[in-house]
Amino acid sequence: MLILSLDTSTAACSVALHKDGVLLGCYELFTERTSSAMLTTLLNDVVQQAGFKLNQVDAIAVAKGPGSYTGLRIGVSTAKGLCFALDKPLLAVNTLTAMMEQIRAYFPANYILCPMIDARRMEVYCALYTTEGQELLPTSAQIIDSHSFQEWLTQGPVVFFGDGAEKCRVLLAEQPNALFPTVNVVPSARTVGQLAYSAYKAGQFENLVTFEPFYLKDFMTTQPRKAVL
Repeated sequence: MLILSLDTSTAACSVALHKDGVLLGCYELFTERTSSAMLTTLLNDVVQQAGFKLNQVDAIAVAKGPGSYTGLRIGVSTAKGLCFALDKPLLAVNTLTAMMEQIRAYFPANYILCPMIDARRMEVYCALYTTEGQELLPTSAQIIDSHSFQEWLTQGPVVFFGDGAEKCRVLLAEQPNALFPTVNVVPSARTVGQLAYSAYKAGQFENLVTFEPFYLKDFMTTQPRKAVL
């Protein structure tokens, strides 16, 4: 079973190919504003370099969000386009869950994992998980202050990671149970494809017509001020 996956949730862009849940190849770009333009090229390259053709892929997987409005729109549109063109099913994975999957094996069972994506100002997109992958707090948009996550921090260690975690570092500095890994965890198609394999076996396919990115909140625009006459 071949699953081609992509993640454009943030400024980073990544694609990966998995066979029966095992990673065959992965390309990642961290060049802001240019990575999405390379997405189609990366998708073709990762399949060809692994010795396959696009029409041999069994499914397309995409990180559905939360994250950048524009990035999610590009990723989902590309994934749906491939599915229509190749007549393949679509799989969608929560971006925060895929981030959690990157590090959960490195922490003891009593730790809580909190992946975070920057949502501007003091807001983040986040969720809480056990190291076994069980969701404790659903994905939500949170405004961070010195009282954030107190209920969980009194229970044990909480690991904050992702580009939104920097907003917590100073505010929660006096909390002994607030932990911040030195290595930044970036959303990646590597774990999107990993989780998509389980979704494929469970038959958790998306409706190509109705599926939309998980924006979490409405896209905000700045309206120009009217001139005062």
